[in-house]
Amino acid sequence: MHVQPRRADAQRNSARVVRAAILAFEEVGAAVSLDEVAQRAGVGIATLYRLFGGRDGLIREAFTTFFVEEVEPLALAARAAEDPGDALATALVRTLDAFATHRVLLGIARETGAVTVTVAERYLHQLGDVLVAAQRAGRVRPDITVRDLAAVVVMALATARADDPANADPRRYLALLMAGMRPSDDPLPPPASTGFGARATRDSRDCTSA
Repeated sequence: MHVQPRRADAQRNSARVVRAAILAFEEVGAAVSLDEVAQRAGVGIATLYRLFGGRDGLIREAFTTFFVEEVEPLALAARAAEDPGDALATALVRTLDAFATHRVLLGIARETGAVTVTVAERYLHQLGDVLVAAQRAGRVRPDITVRDLAAVVVMALATARADDPANADPRRYLALLMAGMRPSDDPLPPPASTGFGARATRDSRDCTSA
């Protein structure tokens, strides 16, 4: 009878700590202490460690929350748009813009390994239907996969810098990468037979059969 209330309390505490951390990272910087995060959330430092195991765990959860609340809705909105080609491009650009408002979180998430192609793919999988529709409309080359989209985002984000508040470089290189997604008579080189490439090949077959 007493287990469920404790679980509910833990969920509420976890949500408060994550939101406090996201704000603290942007307002104070990457060096903000866990003590300050706990104080902002109204919990003890022991509760923070119990919930997240430490700084890296908190960063990963903050980054995941950001993706769920600010990136996933962009992909979902793209599915409702009339022009799949424009919708796909808009979703990718707005994803970069969302990161621009959380530049510090992006930086520390990189340092802890929270930003990977696998993570980006997990939250961009809603773009799969949009990608297939854009391919059928002749707007995107047929050998592009959702995992390729995730890689494009991660590569563009790699150019983000603190002294580029307008996100000019990531936007530039995203545009360059997206230009390579346009239909072409020249096929892409085949992916590797294991690891990242093998996953991309399976994704490509799934898109083709969709």
